[in-house]
Amino acid sequence: MLKRARTILGSLVIAATITMAPVGAFADTYWQCVPFARLVSGIQIFGDARTWWGQATGKYETGFSPKSGAVLCFRPTQRMKLGHVAVVSQVLTDRIIQITHANWSLIGGSRGQVEKDVTLVDVSPAGDWSQVKVWYDPSRDLGGSTYPTYGFIYQDTVARQKAGSGFQTVENTAINMAQTAATQMAATVRPGVGAMQMLSQAADASDRIGALIAAVTGQGRETPSN
Repeated sequence: MLKRARTILGSLVIAATITMAPVGAFADTYWQCVPFARLVSGIQIFGDARTWWGQATGKYETGFSPKSGAVLCFRPTQRMKLGHVAVVSQVLTDRIIQITHANWSLIGGSRGQVEKDVTLVDVSPAGDWSQVKVWYDPSRDLGGSTYPTYGFIYQDTVARQKAGSGFQTVENTAINMAQTAATQMAATVRPGVGAMQMLSQAADASDRIGALIAAVTGQGRETPSN
């Protein structure tokens, strides 16, 4: 109990520091995915991202359906040996969510940046979110790579209470202080129209989602591997 209280207190201290710091204080911060996900979600797990799923056993509820505030755990791959964690911002459809995460895309030529509300699509055959595609800012599209995942770690009561008592403000402050990704792809699928032209013609969220689905299913252009 004492250890848990200390970890929660530590997060609150960090949160307060970020909230009260001058706007430019964290402009050059190199965010790793783990401390950022821990700060935003309130889920108190430490260590490399690849260990989060195992560490969650007996501490947090886990599952294979996205929920706002949950942490999605990516399996390690040859190119991503430490795995990755990302926080679910919102669930859009049964196959598309938005996530907020750090240290994924190269933004302005730099890693360690934060991306808010970027698109992630479930491409698993069983629809269990075990394989996903993720928005990749340099290509302005879903990346060409498919990533395996373990599943979702859900917030406990303490984390939800923190979110309900102003933790969302901390999340937004941290995100705004970091360099954010550019506006997501806006596209609509029209025969004979080039990909870049489609991006400029989109008008609403349904068009963007349609284009993302088209890209995943091979109707859109394929982007270079992350």
